[in-house]
Amino acid sequence: MKVFIALIAFVAIVLVALFVWESGVDTQPATTDESAVVAPPAPSVGMVDDARILAALENEPGSWLAHGIDFNERRFSPLTQINRGNVDELGLIWHKDLGTLHAQEATPLVVDGLIIFPSAWNIVHAMDAVTGDTRWVYDPKVDRGRIGTIWAPLSRGVAVYQGRVYVATIDGYLTAVDVATGTEVWRVDTITDRSIPYFISGAPRVGGGNIYIGNGGSEWGTRGYTTAFDAATGDLVWRFWSVPGDPSLPFEHPEMELAAETWKGGEWWKVGGGGNVWNSIVYDAELNQVYLGMGNAAPWARAIRSPGGGDNLFVASIVAVDANTGKMNWYYQQVPGDNWDFTSVQDMALVDLEVDGVMRKVIMQAPKNGFFYVVDRTNGELLRAHPFATVTWASHVDMETGRPVELEQGNYDKEAKWVLPGPMGAHNWQAMSVDPETGIVYMGTHDFAWWFKIDPNFQETGIYKWRVGQMNTGTDLETADLLEGVTSPASQGYLTAFDPLTGEVKWQNELEHFWNGGVVATAGGLVFQGEGMGNLYAYDKDTGDRLWGFDTYTSIIAPPITYAIEGTQYVAILTGSGGAETFLGKAADTATDTYGNHPQLLVFGLGGTEQLAVPTVRPDIPPLQPLLSTDRHELRRGSILYHDFCGRCHGGQAKSFGVIADLRFMDASVRDTFDQIVLEGAREQLGMGAFAEWLTEEDSKRVLGYILYRANADRDKASEAEEGTTPI
Repeated sequence: MKVFIALIAFVAIVLVALFVWESGVDTQPATTDESAVVAPPAPSVGMVDDARILAALENEPGSWLAHGIDFNERRFSPLTQINRGNVDELGLIWHKDLGTLHAQEATPLVVDGLIIFPSAWNIVHAMDAVTGDTRWVYDPKVDRGRIGTIWAPLSRGVAVYQGRVYVATIDGYLTAVDVATGTEVWRVDTITDRSIPYFISGAPRVGGGNIYIGNGGSEWGTRGYTTAFDAATGDLVWRFWSVPGDPSLPFEHPEMELAAETWKGGEWWKVGGGGNVWNSIVYDAELNQVYLGMGNAAPWARAIRSPGGGDNLFVASIVAVDANTGKMNWYYQQVPGDNWDFTSVQDMALVDLEVDGVMRKVIMQAPKNGFFYVVDRTNGELLRAHPFATVTWASHVDMETGRPVELEQGNYDKEAKWVLPGPMGAHNWQAMSVDPETGIVYMGTHDFAWWFKIDPNFQETGIYKWRVGQMNTGTDLETADLLEGVTSPASQGYLTAFDPLTGEVKWQNELEHFWNGGVVATAGGLVFQGEGMGNLYAYDKDTGDRLWGFDTYTSIIAPPITYAIEGTQYVAILTGSGGAETFLGKAADTATDTYGNHPQLLVFGLGGTEQLAVPTVRPDIPPLQPLLSTDRHELRRGSILYHDFCGRCHGGQAKSFGVIADLRFMDASVRDTFDQIVLEGAREQLGMGAFAEWLTEEDSKRVLGYILYRANADRDKASEAEEGTTPI
C-alpha cells in the first residue's frame, strides 16, 4: 500500500512539474505578502499620453517625448551629466547617413529607447538611441511631382502618442504609424481643396486626445487653417480658419465674421489671404487651450490685398482656442495689416513667470518682426514687447493698445526701401530655449534687411496680375538682385541670451553666417547650437563663452536635443541645411562652405571617439560658361523667373549653399538637357519637379541665360578679388 501511495505521489509531482514547465508558471514558493504581488506587464512601446508628457521632466528626464521636450515647449533639459566642467570631453558616438541632399529641420524624439525623426520626403526613421541600429523605416510615398508648388521636401518633426507615430506629409496627409513596427495604422487627407497648392512642413502636436496640424503655402494662394483630428481614429474634431473666405458665402465659424470686418476693399479670398499655421502649435493641458501661431498675410503688400485698410485678422497673431471645440478664447495680433511677411509661427513657450510682482501664466514668442512678446495666456493681455534685434519698420509697441508704432522707413507703397527685419525675420522657426528658473531665453537671431518694392505693374496700373504656380508676394522679389545695382546692408547672425521682461541682452555671440540652427539649453549650464558654417558648439549659458565645438562639414539649421538612457547622456542633431538659406545674405568666406550638403544624424557622448570622413572640397569659383544673352532686358526677365521658381531651392542670385545643386557650376550635359530637367521633370525623383505647367521653352531659356550670366559675373568677381583688384 505504501508503495502504491508513493507511486501516486510521484506521478502527481511529475504531472505538476510538467504542467509548470509547459505553462511557464513561476515555480517560486507562494507568498501571502500582498506587497509582493507581481507587477503588470510593461506598457507597449510609445504609450505616451498626456499624463506621461506632463510628468516627463520629473519622472523621465532622459526622454524627449514631445516636439519641445514636453507640452510647455521650453526645450530646456534638466540633464547635468554633460556640463561646463566636462563638455570638452564630448565626442561623436555614432552617426547615420540619411541618403539625401535635402534639408534636415526636424527635432528628433526619444521614447522608450528609440530615437524617432523624419528625414526628407517625410520618411520616418526609428533607431536604437544607444547604438544607432535601425528598427524600422516608414516611407509615406510623398507625391514628389508637387515639388514645383511646395517650398522643399522637408519636415520639422513627428509626434508620438498612444503607441503611434504621427507624421504630416509635405503633400498634405496625416498618417498614424505603429511605434513598435512602423506599419501604417490610418491615413487622412488634411487638405480641403487639392486644386490649391497647400503643403505641410511643420510637426504635428498632440494633447487632449487630439492631433493638431496646420499647413503652408500662403504665397501660392492658400487660405490658412488648423485642424484637430482624433488621435485614435483620425476623425476630424474641429477646424479653425485663419482668415475669412468669400464674404458672400456663409462663415465657417463666428470668428470668421469678426475677421471679415477687418479686410477692406479687396478680393483677398481669390488669392487665399494667408495666415497659414505652418510651424508653432502649443497645447496647454492646464488651461485646455491650443495656441496657434498665425502666418503672414498674402500677398505681402497690404495695398494690394486690402486696399481699404484694416487689421486683416488673424494674420500675424497668436490665437488661443478651446482644445475640445476649436472655439476662440482670445487673440493677440502682433502686426495688424502685415506688410512684410512677418509671420507669428515661430516657437512659443509656456512659462509661469513673475511679472511686476505678480505670478502670471504667460506665453512667450520671438516672431519675425523683431519684438519679443510676453502675453498672459489666460486672457491674451500683452505684458511685454521688447525689441531683440535691429528694427526699422516700427519704433516700439504701444503697451496700452498693444499695437506697433509704424515708421515711414517701413512703408514701401510709393518708394522701394530697405527694411529690417526682412522676410527672413529677426528670428525664424529655428528653436529657442527658455530657462524656467531665470526666464532667460536663448535663441539664434539675425539682422537681415530686405529690399521691399511694390509690384511694378500694380504701381503703374493699380492692377495686380495673379501668377499661377509662382510666388505671389505683391512685391518685386527680383529687385534685390545685383542687376538692379542695389547693395544689400550687411547681414549678421548671433546667438543671443535675452531677458524678455527687461529687454536686456545678457550676452550675444556674433556668428560666422547669419542663418543658423536652433538651440537647446541644459541644467548642466550649457547651450548647444549648430551653425550655418557646419559647426556644432556648446556655450556657457551664463557667460556665452564657447566651451566645445565639432565640425560636421555640413551646414546646420535643425535644433539639437539631449537625452539619457541607462545613466548615459547624449546630444543629438540632424545636419543638412535648408534650401536657399543664403538668399542674398553674407557670403561664406571659409572652406567649410565648400563641402556641399551631407545630411546625417550625429549622436555625441562623453568619451566619444568616432570621426567623420572629411568630404571633398568643391570648387569656389564657377567655371566659365557660354552666355546665351547679354541683353539687360532679357537677363532681367530671366532673373524674375529664376527668383519666382528656382531661388527658393537653388538660392538667391543662383548661389547655392550646397544643399541643392549650385546651378552656376553646371556642365554641358545639364545645359543641353535643361528643358528636359526643368520642363519635363527628368530629375523628379531627386526632388526636381516638372515646371511645364508654368514655364514655356522661352521662359526656360531665359532662366538658363540668367544662371550662366550669374556664373560668369561671380567668376569675374572672385578672380578680381584673388588678384587684389576692386570689382567695378
